[in-house]
Amino acid sequence: MLLIRPPGVYRPQGDTELLVSCLHRERLGSGSRVLDLCTGTGAVALAAAEDGARVTAVDLSSRAVATAWLNAKLHRSGIRLYRGDLLAPVAELSFDLITANPPYVPAAATAAAGTGPGLAWDAGPDGRLVLDRICREAPRRLARGGVLLLVQSSLSNVPATLVSLGAAGLRTTVAARRRQAFGPVMTARAARFERLGLIAPGQRHEVLVVVRGVRER
Repeated sequence: MLLIRPPGVYRPQGDTELLVSCLHRERLGSGSRVLDLCTGTGAVALAAAEDGARVTAVDLSSRAVATAWLNAKLHRSGIRLYRGDLLAPVAELSFDLITANPPYVPAAATAAAGTGPGLAWDAGPDGRLVLDRICREAPRRLARGGVLLLVQSSLSNVPATLVSLGAAGLRTTVAARRRQAFGPVMTARAARFERLGLIAPGQRHEVLVVVRGVRER
């Protein structure tokens, strides 16, 4: 898919591809209501729209929202876009499918998510600053029978996601996995990851995982 990808906006990578592959397995039609969180360039939102869904997309970054808007225009897609903090802009709505590719990289900073380009990947000391919020908040916005697709790294505690979503009433499975070599950000932090025991000495890869949670009917 041709996309505008300016500096400062998260570019579609392996996690995006893995999430889109899982999205395409879901049964979407013209009546399906889809929410894409942390939309970035809008790649996942556009994929859902191509499958026929009515799509809403949200990002905290104004630059990302502008980029997704331009990409929606480029592809003549009627995606509804909001700038805001996760589900805050859609607090009164429910969805048949929620997708999310949030920040999940463990960062040295403990106060908040990153700023600038780091906003797209920095997620606190354990990588769960945004993941935990999605696990708490997204299940309440699913319609009965609705599905959550959430992509993250093996370094940010996949079992914690499964437990949290299960506690929120979702039936959870790991829908997809992909081993991927570290990119520049992860490589620069590899020594710290080793000290924390997140990776083995010399390891320079992660496993990307898509967790699928279903709200029972």
